[in-house]
Amino acid sequence: MLATRVLTISTSVCVRAHESVVKSKDFSLPTYVDRRDYALPDVAHVKQLSALKEKEKASCSSLSTDEKVELYRIKFRKSFAEMNRGSNEWKTVVGSATLFICFTALIIMWQKSYVYGPLPETFDKEWVAVQTKRMLDMKVNPIQRLEKNEWKK
Repeated sequence: MLATRVLTISTSVCVRAHESVVKSKDFSLPTYVDRRDYALPDVAHVKQLSALKEKEKASCSSLSTDEKVELYRIKFRKSFAEMNRGSNEWKTVVGSATLFICFTALIIMWQKSYVYGPLPETFDKEWVAVQTKRMLDMKVNPIQRLEKNEWKK
């Protein structure tokens, strides 16, 4: 009985201890959006304001360039120059397309050598005769010859 009581007490303590770990986000508030066509987002990039914000209330000439940049970063994640900068995604696209084309070329070369066999250098009469005999044996002709007794049907 004592063991079950200790087990239930320790279990309830563990459950209470982990209640504060899981926190859900509030999706009813607007989110930060960094876009060129939407220049002023509804929400600041950084939620907690720093001591630098208090220093901003004084003269702007007392702020250094780095401090001015930090103040800008409180509201915005990227500047317009950073948003306009191109990405290197085109390298990935060109590289994967080249890889696909090379892989396809390897498959075609493998098929030409192992599936189709070697091609004859010149179409001599002996080779044409053998191929014609093979086609006639397989009845590959698109127009099938009808026997005379089949015409009457």
